[in-house]
Amino acid sequence: MLTSLQPTELWKHFEDINAVPRPSKKEGRIIEFMLNFGRSLNLETFQDEIGNVIIKKPASPGMENRQTVILQSHLDMVHQKNESTVFDFDNQGIEMFIDGDWVRAKGTTLGADNGIGVAAIMAVLSSSTIIHPAIEALFTIDEETGMTGAKELNGQLLSGSILLNLDTEDDDELSIGCAGGIDTNTSYTYNQEPIRADFSGVKISLRGLVGGHSGMDIDKGRGNANKWMVRYLYHLQSLIEFQLVSFDGGSLRNAIPREATAVIALHRDEMKTVQMELEKMSSILKDEFKHIEPEFQFSFEKIEVSDEISVTKAETERILNVIYAIPNGVYRMSPAIPGLVETSTSLAKVEIRNGEFTTQSLQRSSVESSKEDIAHTIKASFEVIGAHVIQGGDYPGWSPNNQSPILNQMAGIYREIFSAEPQIKACHAGLECGILLQHLPNVDMISFGPNIRGAHSPDECVQISSVQKFWKFYTETLKRIPETSPSHATA
Repeated sequence: MLTSLQPTELWKHFEDINAVPRPSKKEGRIIEFMLNFGRSLNLETFQDEIGNVIIKKPASPGMENRQTVILQSHLDMVHQKNESTVFDFDNQGIEMFIDGDWVRAKGTTLGADNGIGVAAIMAVLSSSTIIHPAIEALFTIDEETGMTGAKELNGQLLSGSILLNLDTEDDDELSIGCAGGIDTNTSYTYNQEPIRADFSGVKISLRGLVGGHSGMDIDKGRGNANKWMVRYLYHLQSLIEFQLVSFDGGSLRNAIPREATAVIALHRDEMKTVQMELEKMSSILKDEFKHIEPEFQFSFEKIEVSDEISVTKAETERILNVIYAIPNGVYRMSPAIPGLVETSTSLAKVEIRNGEFTTQSLQRSSVESSKEDIAHTIKASFEVIGAHVIQGGDYPGWSPNNQSPILNQMAGIYREIFSAEPQIKACHAGLECGILLQHLPNVDMISFGPNIRGAHSPDECVQISSVQKFWKFYTETLKRIPETSPSHATA
């Protein structure tokens, strides 16, 4: 279907890889697919010890004296779907469709992050007409859940002096820096009690929030389903007595949660109060977020809970208090780069059931000390109630280099072919460049890509005209890679 679009070679490869299930930590099939792809072209192709795929292609005729370029994108994608969508990510390919100037998926994430980058590299590897220097294509694994591929890369496998990361989501940006991150996972065993005989069950659901990437979209003020649901329950406990049976909100550590469900038990006479207060809270939030969250809905459903066990009253207060109290969203804006989020935190997942209260959150910052500060803030908040806290998956940020030769080269190309100034920025997301720089300390790096919106959510889409713009810029950049200097030749 997408091969009617231009550039044909890129869209063909995107369609091919989207037919292969490729969730983070389950990349076996896409790794095999990429190995077969490279070998079918008779190119040097291999898999490293951690699972990254590397494919090397000699320079085009006449380009042999240019610097070798590492083209890098990650193979895995975020798997998320709307609650009403029936889809098996482990066995089905992504179902795509064209919507005007955009390509979207049917009720799931699209995988343009970072499938478009992967496809753009594949297009160069398979082309006999695109002019390019010697290419080392690096396809990393597990970017979305731990950056494992980047962390475990053996830098000795690559000799390139320039790295082009194709994982930025605005076509007028050249990214030269990014935030580092750390995961905070908590667990707490709470006391339970039976449901009272005179109590009935109610399931309260919140659906339809915009969600999105918890780094790139954190400054947009979007609602967090976990925080909203707790806001309602915190308010409700001041009005009536209820028992908290369960709570389930969010799904992925790096996505802003769009949905949450809570089950409570209460006296039958209080049913009307619950419904009225839910309508009031909905009205309040619609007013507060009318320009950001127009589609969300709270729903109210009576259910049977007689066989369930609930959280005790004291433990309910303790749990709701800590969720309500922890910060969520932008923590600090950068004083050095206008408009850049420096530090943030996102409460990604909350689960309460069967005596266990668990959370997953992700803290990000472009300043290591500030990342440590917000991570400690979250850790201390949960430790106050006696929760067990594990922090891991720590990865560094990427410090901007305004004197980067490839930046200056690409900024000039952008001005020439688009008659406009590129936006030279650092982003509040976890690009792999900061980690790769540890393994490739002498490599000059930059990140760019086409317009992708709603990454990490079922609203994800990529702009067709922007892919065409990106392709023109990308191929022109490869054509103009500088010659090898004596220092690069020695290295």
